[in-house]
Amino acid sequence: MKAVHMNASGRVQAVGFRYTTKLLADRLKVTGWVKNNPDGTVEIEAQAPDAVLNQFIDGVKASPSPSGRVNKLTVKSIPLFEGQDFIVKY
Repeated sequence: MKAVHMNASGRVQAVGFRYTTKLLADRLKVTGWVKNNPDGTVEIEAQAPDAVLNQFIDGVKASPSPSGRVNKLTVKSIPLFEGQDFIVKY
């Protein structure tokens, strides 16, 4: 099990990015959250078994939203956290 904090920049707001990231997380059974930041980036915390988390990260890099585009994705390991769902924060 591994947990990461990610920050995505590019065309990631107003394109359904958070919603499609949640769909991807739910399909892969990843826990955590996604939210828009005021600076136009999207922030994500995610937790799953290593192989699943790597799939999720690859999916986010490729932009889960067909209208979106990720120009840069930073990924940092963080301590494991509590939670069983993946939510969209507002």
